[in-house]
Amino acid sequence: MSDPRADAVDAPADAPAVTRAALAAGARPRRLGALYVAEHQLRAMRAYGWTIVVGGVGQPLVYLLGIGLGLAAFLDTSVADGADGPVGYVEFVAPALLVTASVGVAVDEFTYAVMNGFKWRRLYWAVNASPVSPPQLAAGVVLAVAARMLLTAAAYYALVLAFGAVEHPLRGALLPLVGVLTGLAFGLPLLAYSASLTDDRGQFALVQRFVFTPLFLFSGTFYPLATMPAALQWVGWLSPVWHGAELGRALSYGAPPGAWPAWAHLAVLLAQAGVGAWAARRVFLRRLRS
Repeated sequence: MSDPRADAVDAPADAPAVTRAALAAGARPRRLGALYVAEHQLRAMRAYGWTIVVGGVGQPLVYLLGIGLGLAAFLDTSVADGADGPVGYVEFVAPALLVTASVGVAVDEFTYAVMNGFKWRRLYWAVNASPVSPPQLAAGVVLAVAARMLLTAAAYYALVLAFGAVEHPLRGALLPLVGVLTGLAFGLPLLAYSASLTDDRGQFALVQRFVFTPLFLFSGTFYPLATMPAALQWVGWLSPVWHGAELGRALSYGAPPGAWPAWAHLAVLLAQAGVGAWAARRVFLRRLRS
């Protein structure tokens, strides 16, 4: 669906000077609308900046301390093998916790914040009245959330390095990017769903309890997926958390024999993110042009 505002960049030669000036002033937002929206979203995040910083650093620190100094002390055997042999429990869990942190950002930013933009403060309608198009608005929201995901994942990776939980630090430096991709693979379909809602009747609480939490617990986060009952393993196969965690483990210490190849996990994440982006774009267009 084309955007008529994006087509009206040049005014006819005989148009009034005011019309030509107005169209010229809107040319830049028509080109860079997504970046303007992302800038606004990031500035808005400054209102709860300390929450972002404390959550981005404090949560991984508590998890890693609890697992590294607590749970791992009771495990006498390795739960996984890497390219160089058995790996410790912290090394196994760390990539999964990192990608889960990015998914948590998606749950934060693609639920109530989207309802706020459409219904409570109607900020998205204000943006829609400008030269910025609905697809640019959606893209700007996603860019801002991806930036927060990257900050959270980078802080997580720095702490993982400090705990010595990465066997290949150079390859492991890609872990924050895997975290962002995993967050988008989960978050973009969620964005499309949130944008389709006209009222909050507890749907987001249900997503938190019956989608995010089960994925966190049953996606091979704390133990290999193969150790779960066969009737539950399909949860991991569908879960972006499992695919992101396995891709992160392949980067961190090498994929074990018999595991899915890294490209398969990457393909699933890209497909989930791509379908979510397509759906979110359609919903934003339909909602803001109705």
